[in-house]
This record gives sequence, structure tokens and C-alpha cells, in this order.
Amino acid sequence: MRFGPFQATRSLIRCALFFTPLALSLAATTVEPIRVGQFASLTGKEASFGVAAHQGVVLAVEELNARGGVLGRPVEFLVEDIESKAGESATVVKKLIARDKVVAILGGNASTNSLEAAPICQAAHVPMIAISSTNPRVTAMGTYIFRACFIDPFQGAVLAKFARETLHAKHVGLLTSVSAPYSVGLSKVFRERFTAAGGEIAAEQKYTEGDKDFRAQLTALKALQPDAIAATGYYTEAALICQQARALGIDVPIFGGDGWEAPQLLELGGKAVEGTYYSTHYSAESPAPEVQAFIRKFRARYDGQVPDAVAALGYDAMMLLADAMQRAGTTDGPRVRDALAATKDFPGVTGRTTIDAQRNTSKPAIILTVRDGRVQFVTAMRP
Repeated sequence: MRFGPFQATRSLIRCALFFTPLALSLAATTVEPIRVGQFASLTGKEASFGVAAHQGVVLAVEELNARGGVLGRPVEFLVEDIESKAGESATVVKKLIARDKVVAILGGNASTNSLEAAPICQAAHVPMIAISSTNPRVTAMGTYIFRACFIDPFQGAVLAKFARETLHAKHVGLLTSVSAPYSVGLSKVFRERFTAAGGEIAAEQKYTEGDKDFRAQLTALKALQPDAIAATGYYTEAALICQQARALGIDVPIFGGDGWEAPQLLELGGKAVEGTYYSTHYSAESPAPEVQAFIRKFRARYDGQVPDAVAALGYDAMMLLADAMQRAGTTDGPRVRDALAATKDFPGVTGRTTIDAQRNTSKPAIILTVRDGRVQFVTAMRP
């Protein structure tokens, strides 16, 4: 186990389970726990996503166990850190399934990670729920692969509508991370829908995850005088893009997708991300009772921290799985898979969830903006 600061996570969860009154009484009757696994970037450059998702799942597991578990059995939660490294998802998922005998897998966050893990889960007939992987190819990997979030075509269409109708942009510059399937897919749909709505892509500039200098791409876009810039990659690069764009005198709106969703966007970007926008899955400013109840529980569990969308999706993913197992009456993979596929109007924190024929979810996207040093709600949108 390679956890860095999260090294004790798995053992702590087990201890918490077996020292509750519920767990002690269950242990006395030799009730087998239900083992659920998660793979996540708890360290490395994508750690913001992985840690948030992990926190949401842990909160859900603790809540489930406090009210009696699932099917009268406690949930034992095992997590593996993929360290934000390519190839690690496949390695740890094989371990979770073959050695740890988990009955379901949660994760991942980045679509690249879920695409690595999905074929393994499919071959083993172990249901997998991707937490925040929005690339359409993820669920196309097989009938045992689901997701708790919306998909890139939906999000790309929402961003195109937002750019045309809210920003009133006609001429948009596009920045795409060619090494990230998420960014490539989001840019593709945005381009198609934005031009179909009468807009024009000034130019598309490309970069690779991990790049630090975007001045050449931004200088080329600046010369074309776009009304706005869409940067469809992740928060680390997005923050640098905003800093360098403002330093070059580019003052048009910059916006992106849910890959921007992380506290580090503000920490890394500072004043440069003021006035930017991104689409995501929920807003902590929502007055919905289920959202506010989730926030209260999360803040009590995590020292006052306000949960972001990825934490909410992690919570929802675990609760979706528990609901499916309860309806299936078993942890048997094929029957849990069937129950997940039959999910309709599940009352999640990120919206009422119905699983469609492609094992995807459909719910409104939320548009947020950075204003006065904090993230604020703008609107909820469908394409």
C-alpha cells in the first residue's frame, strides 16, 4: 500500500467498522462484511479529485454502517492509491478483485483511469461505478460499467449553450489537452455544438498534461481576438492558463468543464481566475434539503470543510451501489449489475439519478463562477 499521507486510511476504516456496537454484534454472529473497493489518486497531481471522492465515499460508508449496513451486513471499504500514475488503475483493481475479493469497485475520477480499470471489472463481472469520469468511452467498455456523473457530450453541449446564450460569444478560442481523453472529448462536442449554434472557433491550440508554459498558444489566440477562451483540461493547467492569459493582457472570459472543480484552482490561480466559469455537478449554494443535509454531515466529519462536486459524486456513487444491492437482495455481481441498470429517480445529492440504456446518468449541469475569491452559483442548464 503506497498512501503517503493517506497510508492509514484503509486500516482506520476497518478499525472504525469493527469497534462500533453494530460491528461488534455482527462479528459475534460471524456476519461477513460486504467488501467494496475504490481506486483513486490520493497523491500526485490529480489528488484533489481523488481525495474529495474518497471523503465522499467514506462519509457514505460510515452512514450506511451506522444505520445497520447493507442487507444486514457491514460495509468494509478498501481503497488503493493510484498516485496519479498511468497504468496504476489496472494494477490495483486486479488486486482488489483477485486478492481482496471486493464485490464492486468505485472510481475513478479522470476518464483515463476508468478506461484502464473498466475492462478488468467487465471481465470479472464486478460492477464498477465511475465517480467523475465523463468520457463516453468509459461505460462503452461493458455492461458492468456505470457512472455517477453526466457525460462529456452533455457537458460540452451545455458549455456551448452557455457560451452563446449567456456570454454572448461568437468567436471562441479553444485550448485542448491532447493527452487527456476527457479534454479531447469535451472540446470535440463543444466545437460541434457551438458552431451549430452559429458560433465560430477562432482556432484550437493544443497542449499536454503537465505542461507549464502556455504563452505560445495564448499569444496565437490573442492575435485572433476571440470573445472568450474555452480551456477543457484539468484544474492544474487551467490555473496556469488563466495566470498567463491575464499576464499577456487577455481579458476575455475563460471557461472550462468539471475538470476545473478543485480548491486548488483558486489556490494556484489566485486573482487570475476571478471571473472565470466552469460547469460541474452540484453547488453547495443549492437550497435543496438533501444538499444542505449532506453539507452539514460532511462539514461535521471533515473539520468544517465544504464539499465540492467530486465529494458529492463519491457519496452518491456509494449510495447508488448500496441501493442497488438492497434492491437486488444480494451482492452477486450479475444481479447487482441488473439492479444498477434499473435505477430510476434515485434521490442523490447531485440530483435525481436515472441510469439510461448506456449506463450513464442524466441530470442538469451547474455553471459556477469565481467571484470575490470564492466559487459562486450562476445557473443550472441542460443543452
